[in-house]
Amino acid sequence: MYLTNFAKMDPHLLLSIVNMKLRNENIGLASLCNHYEINQQLLLNKLESAGFYYQADINQFRILKS
Repeated sequence: MYLTNFAKMDPHLLLSIVNMKLRNENIGLASLCNHYEINQQLLLNKLESAGFYYQADINQFRILKS
């Protein structure tokens, strides 16, 4: 699945795809965004608006904790 239309995706589906690509392609968030030519800040905003945040030390998005 392509990430070029990430802004229109359901955030839960997007979360699953992004985490899978981060894990399977063994790249960081900046490299992933560069490779798929997507705006990293827009991706972060989309996932954060759904309650997810990027955790760099484990290279994946997780649920925001209160």
